[in-house]
Amino acid sequence: MTREELRRRAVAMGVMVTYGDGYGREVEVPDETLAAIVEALAGTPPPDPEKAASQVTGLNPPTSRTVTQGTPLNSAAPFPERRSWGFAVQLYSLRSRGSWGHGDLRDLADFAAWSARGPGAGFVLINPLHAAEPLPPVSPSPYLPMSRRFISPLYLRIEDIPEYSALRSAQRAAVDALGEPLRAASGTAALIDRDAVWTAKRAALEIIHRVPLVPRRLAALDEFRKRRGRALYDWATWCAIAEMYGPDWRAWPAALADPRSAAVSVLRGDLADRIAFHVWLQWLAADQAAEAQRAARLAGMDIGVVHDLAVGSHPGGADAWADQDIFVRGVSVGAPPDEFNPRGQDWTLPPSHPGHLAGQGYRPLAALIAAAADGAGGLRIDHVMGLARLWWIPAGMSPDRGAYVRYDHEMALGTLAAEADRAQAVAIGEDLGTVEPSLRDYLAARRVLGMSVLWFERGTDGAPLPPAEWRNACLATVSTHDMPPAAAFLTGEQVTERARLGVLTRPEAAERADAEKALSALLAALAREGLITEGERPDAEQFTAALYGYLARTPAVLIGVSLAEAVGERRAQNVPGTTHEYPNWRLPLCGPDGAPVLLEDLPANSFVRTVVAAVTTETARTR
Repeated sequence: MTREELRRRAVAMGVMVTYGDGYGREVEVPDETLAAIVEALAGTPPPDPEKAASQVTGLNPPTSRTVTQGTPLNSAAPFPERRSWGFAVQLYSLRSRGSWGHGDLRDLADFAAWSARGPGAGFVLINPLHAAEPLPPVSPSPYLPMSRRFISPLYLRIEDIPEYSALRSAQRAAVDALGEPLRAASGTAALIDRDAVWTAKRAALEIIHRVPLVPRRLAALDEFRKRRGRALYDWATWCAIAEMYGPDWRAWPAALADPRSAAVSVLRGDLADRIAFHVWLQWLAADQAAEAQRAARLAGMDIGVVHDLAVGSHPGGADAWADQDIFVRGVSVGAPPDEFNPRGQDWTLPPSHPGHLAGQGYRPLAALIAAAADGAGGLRIDHVMGLARLWWIPAGMSPDRGAYVRYDHEMALGTLAAEADRAQAVAIGEDLGTVEPSLRDYLAARRVLGMSVLWFERGTDGAPLPPAEWRNACLATVSTHDMPPAAAFLTGEQVTERARLGVLTRPEAAERADAEKALSALLAALAREGLITEGERPDAEQFTAALYGYLARTPAVLIGVSLAEAVGERRAQNVPGTTHEYPNWRLPLCGPDGAPVLLEDLPANSFVRTVVAAVTTETARTR
């Protein structure tokens, strides 16, 4: 095949042969990249129609409001009734004296109730709660789940399970003993140990599962089974098999690779008890998540809990097993190089096949969004431009040698809007990075909010964008979970840490000079707004409060306050480009002195009170 033929074929399959690098330059995609992606697309067999139909049944099956016939929808997601602010929190990091060393759904309910009744927050944005491995070791990343349709039982509050109260005294003592050392760990600054937490919770859940359900509870479980359908059965089956052969279906015996095979059917019967256990876990998790939303709304929140939908799931996980005809092998999803990630990113997630999704009327996406929005007041879509185009990286190549592959954005975004409308959930699309302006317009027309981050919002002169020039239809934040908190930017620690970890692509001196220049421009912008005194360098608390005061002066309909920044945390939850070099996703919530901050400590925390005062004062002034 000639180079011209390769490029023509790539374009015909939706592969972009050039892309803009964010600096106004057009970059040509290498031929090796195009050839690998074309081969991967061509080598993915189309799904059998009958089999595909059985895989997308379950929660909220498609109706006339959902894309089913290949035609775009013009549905609009509910828009926030009024301007409000809320906390953004990595839930695992927010612990209370009652949690088992890991933030849970009771902590979420209590946090939402406090933040609504006290500071007056209108929502709480949380990290993805997606389901992880059924046995340790448990992956720390919320963005690399085994399934995006279900909730990790790690977030269960054991004592809130009704059957816990029906345990005999000896059984309850055994459960309490499992939690005691972990509750003690919640009061320390030690890294979160998911394996220890899940080992203890799983043992406790095995005990509680033996308690017979009363008729009312049994009926509720049966209704849950019916509502979640085939997807729930597949998830529980995958978990049961994973307990035998490990959490990567690609390493299972060949006869088990097809979830509809005779061998899997036989195993489903043999493992009926284990399958029932994992169905029960999901029922409990869904109930506690719904209770957190009820607590948020009862406390006065307009929106309540906003769930987060990760961009993909593990290539060896349950979603990839059950829906493997949708996913493309030999490539992974990531991001091209940008200012904060100059080497690009490889998220190791398999992409969906654009042609096969379109052939099924985007019903698999509809089912996924419906599951993620179930019981939520809002849904944040991570990397929402992935519904229009995704950065594909061929296996064995570096992230900067990928290419964009297009999807039917009208079908995909129409599906998102329709399912958010059905769930009555506010939809937020994370549209950071290099995004075509037309996509943002398309999102706004369907009342899907975007995201604007203070560090990235700049005018044509490179200076921070004045508050009045920000867009309205967005969730505005200072930073993201992939960036150092505000306090680290003030001190320059963010450069020091990235240099220590070896993720800089330029000399440290150059990085430090640019960071200081950006900080000086930001301080000048804050001074122009009267949020700090010109010529004086604020301390971390003053600086953070001023940043959020600046956000609150924008017309953004939602203001997101990072709880980590609000308590003075100096460490990023995740440093892209690192694995074992940094404790990604394992940091408990701590203050500027490194001491742990528990849920019960928040009302009296002076740093929190200063930041909240800045946000509420400015939000009230600009309403």
